[in-house]
Amino acid sequence: MKSALYLGKESINIADTAIPIPGDNDVVIKNIYSSICGTDAAVYMHGPNTGHRVAVSGEFGHETVSRITAMGKNVTDFRVGQRVYPYPLFAKNDISRAGTLGAFSEYILIPEAKLNHSLYTVPACISDKTACLIEPFTVGFRAARRTQPVIGEKAIVFGCGTIGLAAAIGLKCFGIKKVMLCDVSDFRLSIAEKMGFAVCSIKDIDWHKTTEQYFGTAPSLLDEEADIDIVIDAAGQNTILDFYMKHGKIGSRFVSVAVGQAVRNIDLLHMTYAQQSIIGSGGYVPEDVRDVMDMMVSGTYNIESIITQEFSIENLDKAIRTAADPEHAFNVIIDFAKS
Repeated sequence: MKSALYLGKESINIADTAIPIPGDNDVVIKNIYSSICGTDAAVYMHGPNTGHRVAVSGEFGHETVSRITAMGKNVTDFRVGQRVYPYPLFAKNDISRAGTLGAFSEYILIPEAKLNHSLYTVPACISDKTACLIEPFTVGFRAARRTQPVIGEKAIVFGCGTIGLAAAIGLKCFGIKKVMLCDVSDFRLSIAEKMGFAVCSIKDIDWHKTTEQYFGTAPSLLDEEADIDIVIDAAGQNTILDFYMKHGKIGSRFVSVAVGQAVRNIDLLHMTYAQQSIIGSGGYVPEDVRDVMDMMVSGTYNIESIITQEFSIENLDKAIRTAADPEHAFNVIIDFAKS
């Protein structure tokens, strides 16, 4: 089989490796489509320790939909040919492997496979391409849930990538009717707008006025500001938290789902008087898988429409470079049927 091995900054080897053989309690799956995560792009473009903990010379990738090709003699909960979503946190029985599942290899060994734990059955009505986005959407839905949404509230999401859009859809599913996405990429904002979201380019010098016009105004600690209850940072720019601290209305919540390494200073006295909350959101839990699959089954959103490019595994280098360009790509996937 072909396996993509990470060799360091801007270096990947597509190697011929042995197809894994399952033990008595194991399952082997063959990937159908795999999606490229922003952390995959980060570790490729910038080197080790800038995305997930990807080991040099190791497999990587973690967003995929697959089909079972072989099983051990003791496995009874699955069948050969069954389409499954491998849950990255538990698929390898090693939570440190969540980002290095092997989604950029043709086959993956799932040791001690367990239904609705390491592998989830994918409903037939969810397309293969949509299903390969289950994992990033669980991250976005977790961020939406962490905002503690209340029906009737209003929300803004900074960062119109896959996670940001997933968070916006999650907020809608949890009863938030007024949601705006903000980004510097007009290309990505145009796709979100076609899906029915209000959008705002923060390249626009008057973008703050745009938010006030859309949401109305409410008291902040120092002035009248946009009436926004929930702010999600899915971009990771330092200025977003600064914006929230300065302009966030009284009683609002800020959730960070973006991967950023900067150490920040927080004015706790300001937060106390403004009754604001800053909340972290990382990863996902099984209830997020359930909610994402329910959303995908409903067909309310055309999830496939955010997939803008497809590549073969042999062209993974080009695929990752493409995914790292927000002006020309939204979500980029690997099609294992291509050669």
